Amino acid sequence: MNIVDRFLQYVKFDTQSDELTNMTPSTPGQMIFAEHLEKELRDLGLEEITLDENGYLMATLPSNISGKDVPTVGFIAHLDTSPDMSGRHVSPRIVQNYDGGDIVLNSAQGIVLSPSEFPELLNYLGQDLIVTDGTTLLGADDKAGVAEIIAAVDYLKQHPEIKHGKIRVAFNPDEEIGQGAHKFDVQRFGADWAYTMDGGEVGELEFENFNAAVAKVTFKGRNVHPGYAKHKMINSMRIANQFVIMLPRWETPEHTEDYEGFYHLVSMEGTVEQTVLTYIIRDHDRDRFERRKKELEHLARKINNEFPNCCTIEIKDQYYNMREKIEPVMHIIEIAEEAMRRMDVTPKVQPIRGGTDGAQLSFKGLPCPNIFAGGLNFHGRYEFVPIPSMEKAAGTIVEIAKLVAERS
Repeated sequence: MNIVDRFLQYVKFDTQSDELTNMTPSTPGQMIFAEHLEKELRDLGLEEITLDENGYLMATLPSNISGKDVPTVGFIAHLDTSPDMSGRHVSPRIVQNYDGGDIVLNSAQGIVLSPSEFPELLNYLGQDLIVTDGTTLLGADDKAGVAEIIAAVDYLKQHPEIKHGKIRVAFNPDEEIGQGAHKFDVQRFGADWAYTMDGGEVGELEFENFNAAVAKVTFKGRNVHPGYAKHKMINSMRIANQFVIMLPRWETPEHTEDYEGFYHLVSMEGTVEQTVLTYIIRDHDRDRFERRKKELEHLARKINNEFPNCCTIEIKDQYYNMREKIEPVMHIIEIAEEAMRRMDVTPKVQPIRGGTDGAQLSFKGLPCPNIFAGGLNFHGRYEFVPIPSMEKAAGTIVEIAKLVAERS
């Protein structure tokens, strides 16, 4: 089975995660998909295959080198797709030899993938693209990564003349809701380092990500009959709005890029009696990240000075910038860069304006930068993946395996 056939098969599994279930995996479709992959890995002849009750699937391609100490390298992808849009009944199709024009995804609903809105399409002229039918996401995040890893170990298995050390692969649930690494057993995985195949367009190589926290800000009000409310009513929604406008308007996602951090108001729920704001806080720089958290606490105190005991705030860290864990082992980045060049891919080393499982895994003792999986426009109906990008990603995995053996 080639990489395209694998991918087209994988996206048929409904693996959308759900942060409200408080289970691991958060949805049953992820375990169904994991069980399918477990059988496929067994059929390929991989060893040390384990699938635990939480949906973490691991397997080994044994070393074919004797008398030489070669590091164990891992490759990781996640099973789930984003909760942002349905992943049920995905109906992909292949646009052959893309000509640079509009791609009609769904004529009945007037849904069009156009380079006027998505100019990155023009980087893939003449290539075959896999697109959606406009009613669901595609699932290249991260089923392209899953397909690439399995295609690569299948290729290595079929070509024993390619010398490589022990290769570990893992497929985990719930990355999209920030829980993919929570129950990942790094010790059992047993790799010296790993790569998540979870990046975007071809060439991406990432070892810097946001420091991340979530803040829940609660405002207590007092409701009385509005006809008799003077000097009595305290409207929590109006106070919450006052808090919102106290934050700098330019430090939001829609006004920032590159290494610039932000405050992002993700939800607002309220009545006169109580309003709750939920923010995510992001910054690549750890000191600025800590200052952002302190600024929210400072604003909460200012609100309480005006409205005593009205405002409470709870801030929880989510993950940290993996750079501090990768810098001591920069040879793993150099290996990935050289592997890409061998595949005629220009490495694009850039920070992630988000997070990956690799960030959390790096802080659990498994250095784990992120490599491109090839897809674009993740989490929506306009998602697409160029087939050559997936092939380049699978080839990069093979070249990494070869390079680690050569350099040992």
